[in-house]
Amino acid sequence: MSKEHQVVERARRAFQTGKSKPLEFRLNQLKSLHRFINERRKDIADAVKKDLNKSGNSTELFETLSLEGEINVAVERLTEWAAPRPVEKSLVTIADEVYIRPEPLGVVLIIGAWNYPWVVTLQPLVGAIAAGNAAVVKPSEVSSHSAKLMEELLPLYLHEELYPVVCGGVSETQELLRQRFDHVFYTGNSTVGRLVMEAAARHLTPVTLELGGKSPCYIDKNVDLTVACRRITWGKFVNCGQTCIAPDYILCEPSIQNRLVEEIRKCITEFYTDDPKNFEDYGRIINQRHFQRLMSLLEGSTVAIGGDSDESQCYIAPTVLKDVTGDSKVMQEEIFGPILPIITISGVDEAIQFINDREKPLALYVFSQDNKLIRRVVAETSSGALVANDCLVHFTINALPFGGVGKSGMGQYHGQHSFDQLSHLRACLIKKLNMEAANAMRYPPHTDKKLGWARIFLLKQVNLGRLRRMAMLAMFTALGAFIVQVRCFTVVYVLTMTANIFCVNIL
Repeated sequence: MSKEHQVVERARRAFQTGKSKPLEFRLNQLKSLHRFINERRKDIADAVKKDLNKSGNSTELFETLSLEGEINVAVERLTEWAAPRPVEKSLVTIADEVYIRPEPLGVVLIIGAWNYPWVVTLQPLVGAIAAGNAAVVKPSEVSSHSAKLMEELLPLYLHEELYPVVCGGVSETQELLRQRFDHVFYTGNSTVGRLVMEAAARHLTPVTLELGGKSPCYIDKNVDLTVACRRITWGKFVNCGQTCIAPDYILCEPSIQNRLVEEIRKCITEFYTDDPKNFEDYGRIINQRHFQRLMSLLEGSTVAIGGDSDESQCYIAPTVLKDVTGDSKVMQEEIFGPILPIITISGVDEAIQFINDREKPLALYVFSQDNKLIRRVVAETSSGALVANDCLVHFTINALPFGGVGKSGMGQYHGQHSFDQLSHLRACLIKKLNMEAANAMRYPPHTDKKLGWARIFLLKQVNLGRLRRMAMLAMFTALGAFIVQVRCFTVVYVLTMTANIFCVNIL
C-alpha cells in the first residue's frame, strides 16, 4: 500500500465517523484556517517571495486577503447554505415536505497550482470544509517553498486526518489519482486537466477543472485609452503575467495601435519604473523551463516594448508585440507570462468573429464607453466570465461563480458556489400515510377521467411563496379597509358631536 493510498484511506475512515458533518465542527475548522493565515502571514510571504519573487504587498493583496474574505463569507453564511431549501410543489404533494438537503460528498482531492500557490489551493479547501467533506490537499511541487510550508504548518491548525497535505511531483500526483475520491478539484493547464479527467472517469468521480486559455481583450477606438491602458497593464503584468485570467492578447483597430503602445509604455514605467528588473514589485518566471517556452513565443513577432531577458534570474521584461496575426507563434497557446500581443481588426464585428473562431476563454475583456457595444459582446460571445472596462477584479467577488466553459474548464467556485459544487444537493420528499384518496389518480386503471385530473394535479406547480405573499396582501388590504372604515366612522362621529354642541349653544 502506497503512502498516498494510506493517506486517502485515513481521510475516508475519518469522514465515515461523521466528525466533519456538524456545523459547529466545520465552523471551528474554518476559523482555525483563518487563524493560520493570520499567524503565518510572514512565513507565507517569505515562501512566495522565494517561489515567484513577489513582494509582501503583492502576496497580501492577491493571496491572503482573498483567502480571508472567502473564509469570512463561509463562516457568516454557512448556516444558511447548509439549511434545507424548500422548493415548489405540485397539487399532489402540497401537503408534503419537499426540499433540497445539501450533504457532503465524501473525500475530495484538491490539486493546486503554482502561480498563486495559496489562494488557488486553499479557496477550494474552504468550500470542502464548509460542505462537510474530508479533503486531501496536493499543492503544486513547482512552487516548492509554498508546498513545503503548507505541508509543515497546515496540520498544526486543521484536523490532520480529515485534511492531510500530500507533497511530491508527477509520480505522487499520479498515485493520488489512482485512488477513489468523491470529487477531484484541479487548477492548472488543459493538458494535465485531460489526464485528471481520464483518471477520475475510472471511478466515475466528478471533477472541477479550473483551466485557462487565451483571454482576449477588445478595445473600442472611442474609449479613454489612458484609463483602459492603465487597467490592462496592471491586469496583464501583475505576477509577471502568470495569471490564468490575465488579458492574453489585445484586439483593436489599426488607427489606435500606436497610441496603445505608447500609453502602455507610460504605464509600465509608472508601475515598474524604467528598470523593472530591479523593482521589488516585479516578479520572475517560475522556472527556466517556462522561461525558455516564453522566449520561444517571441519568434517571428515585432517587439514594440521590452523584450529584455535574463535566463539566470528567469527575468523577462514587460513586453508588448505589435502587428501580430492569428497565425503567429505567440497565438498558438496560452502565453502565461509578461508578453502582450496586439492584433489589429476592422471593428467589433471582426473582433467577435475572431473570438468565436477560437476556443472559449476563461475571461473576456472589453473596453468601451458604449453600453450597446458592450451588451452586444456579452450576447454574441461565450466565456467563463466577461468584464467590461477592467481586468481580473471579478475574481474578488465571492457572489460571482468563478470557472471556465468548454476548453477553459468546467465547474465553478467561490462563496456559495464552492459549497454547492462540493455538496450533493439531495432531493427529499417526506409524505404522510393519510389522505390516500388523494393519491388514487396515480393508481390503475388509468381512465380518461382519472388522467384528466392527474394532468391538473401533477403538472400544476404550486408556488407557496407566492401564495403566502397573496395571503399577506389580502390581509393587509382587509386591514387597510378596516382602518379606513374606522377612520370614516370617527370623522362622522366627530362631525355629528360638533354639530350637536353647536346647536345646543345656539339654543
